[in-house]
Amino acid sequence: MRYLGLGAFFQNLVFVILLVSCQRTWQPSAQLRPEARVPVNASVAADAASEATIAPYRQKVEQRMHEVIGQAPTELKAEPIESSLGNFVADLQRSQAAALLGRPIDMGLMTRGGLRYIIPQGNITVGDVFELMPFENELLVLTLSGSTVEKLFQFGASKKILALSGATFSIQNDQAINILIGGKPFDKQQTYTVAISDYLANGGDNLGFLKEAVKTEKAGILLRDAIIKHIQQLTAQGKPVEARVEGRVKVL
Repeated sequence: MRYLGLGAFFQNLVFVILLVSCQRTWQPSAQLRPEARVPVNASVAADAASEATIAPYRQKVEQRMHEVIGQAPTELKAEPIESSLGNFVADLQRSQAAALLGRPIDMGLMTRGGLRYIIPQGNITVGDVFELMPFENELLVLTLSGSTVEKLFQFGASKKILALSGATFSIQNDQAINILIGGKPFDKQQTYTVAISDYLANGGDNLGFLKEAVKTEKAGILLRDAIIKHIQQLTAQGKPVEARVEGRVKVL
């Protein structure tokens, strides 16, 4: 084995340092060509050919969005603890899923954050429902064990963001007590079915424990379409769109 002299060692070291220091660091960057830097605002004239192509589709979409499908005597909105809008959506999830699957469903479930708009007082349009539910969420039915249902109510007591149909409970010191499902005391030895969006079923809004579901079934409809269908059914029956805060969740 050959050993370098001290002078040769420092010469090599300086060479390596210079080599490394000369390495250029490449950083990707995106730049528009000057001719492409055109601000899009009212001063830019519409392209006539593009407008002509888009016009029929725009007319069809606007006609659909402005279609009146129901009437609400009062505004429904999402609020903490329990809300008229949360109760309305949780109820229709359960009833629509039950009709599509042909059997009763124990509960409906929605979170406050999943409701992005209100149901306005007066005319309700298809566009209102698209604003309320802008996501392409599917309506599912989960079968949950008693232990998972217990986690669900404890989550509801601590976070206070759940809207429930078919169930009531009280919150005391951030703990769920007096849980009733279908008017009967909660039984940890039983399984329960829940109509819910696929987003929440897959753990959205920190509901990761719902992935413990022992069974998952598709209702075969988007949640937005279920809302539209429910409102249209109420209108066909001569009924208004209404819901109340009725003590499903009580804070003691």
